[in-house]
Amino acid sequence: MIELVEPATGEVFAAVEPTDPATLDAIVADAAAAQWSWAAADPAYRAHVLRAIADGIEREREELARLESRNVGMPIADARDAVAGVVATFRYYSAAPERLLGDTIPVAGGIDVTFREPIGVVGLVTPWNFPLSIASWKVAPALAAGNAVVLKPAELTPLTAIELERIARTAGLPDHLLTVVNGPGPTLGRALVEHPGIGKIAFTGSTRVGRDIAARAAAGIKRVTLELGGKSAAIIFPDADLDAATTGLVGGAFGNAGQDCCARSRVFVHASVRRQFLDRLAAVVAGITVGDPLAERTRMGPLVSARQRDRVAALVADAPVLFRGTAPDGPGHWYAPTVLHPVADEHPVAREEIFGPVISVHEFTGEDEVVRRANATVYGLAGSIWTADLGRALRVARGIEAGALAVNSYTSVRITTPFGGFKQSGLGRELGPYALDAYTETKNVYLRTEA
Repeated sequence: MIELVEPATGEVFAAVEPTDPATLDAIVADAAAAQWSWAAADPAYRAHVLRAIADGIEREREELARLESRNVGMPIADARDAVAGVVATFRYYSAAPERLLGDTIPVAGGIDVTFREPIGVVGLVTPWNFPLSIASWKVAPALAAGNAVVLKPAELTPLTAIELERIARTAGLPDHLLTVVNGPGPTLGRALVEHPGIGKIAFTGSTRVGRDIAARAAAGIKRVTLELGGKSAAIIFPDADLDAATTGLVGGAFGNAGQDCCARSRVFVHASVRRQFLDRLAAVVAGITVGDPLAERTRMGPLVSARQRDRVAALVADAPVLFRGTAPDGPGHWYAPTVLHPVADEHPVAREEIFGPVISVHEFTGEDEVVRRANATVYGLAGSIWTADLGRALRVARGIEAGALAVNSYTSVRITTPFGGFKQSGLGRELGPYALDAYTETKNVYLRTEA
């Protein structure tokens, strides 16, 4: 059995049965057989099933939130918001089966039409930081487009994915259209990526693993969607609302203990407001309640594992710590929210994805300068621009090499809008209307009408 450790206690609290990679052939064969019937079914029926899944998740939203909170270490309030987002995701994509529209293209001598056809069986590999949310971003559009799904959640946090499979079947999803498999990435994940019956892989995780998946998928010309690492910047101009820009970092940088690929882990502050910004930020960090994820007042929980905590500590070991918040002593994988300053742009903490509650603060003086420095990274996932000047906001947004930007906000993800990165932050887009492109192939059909 795979034993699961509760991050807040360091104790084993659950166990799941691993999937033998040798059984993948049968799992994929069953999924392929089920997919033919699902793709041929009345679109209104597929839409009904997706709505029923959303309703089933909503009925169990508190139980799912508590399970996610215990398995990940996510504060219960954040876990409730995450489950609400999963409900919204399935409801959004329940409209897709009846709206998978093609085109009619003018041609000589006949009629030309296009269809959006499902890929077949798709393999989904999801991370440990937002397990149910990110699974839903992939499962819902994949099913809506007529595919069957084999889902491998992270070995550390599989519990809500297992519950999702159960809820989907109870809601009326036919057998074998959503199968959850459990096990480590180097064995089970690799077998899934390389399986000849899988037509597409969608992966969220580190850039290092994403490179390996892309290379392995290329051998079978598999379609891939990769949502990978980030080193996202927040840029604070002199006319910014400093109170909003600092208080927002509780979620924008320290949310989920900084275990978020969109975390604004680099903060560029104009020299003229640096001191005021840091004074406000010190008060904000001191006020972050770090503790039991199931406690209603907790704003930040532990890191997901001892290994992750030790990795964060090692990266920060030789960095200049300006101030820290507090964290519990004793059992659990705790790490206090930490602000680094002054930090050179070349320092590893300013270049590598820390994936913990740590931000580096950098001073700048000019607009062109800060855009250049913000772009000096292999990543390009998200970012924020804080200013009251709309023209400046648009100039900087167009200049930043990232896929999900926000002005006067730290939010990167909305169900109805596309999400994904530039450069080594990934390939393709999830969420919004474009996600369906990732789970369909365009078929062109010409009909000759000439006598």
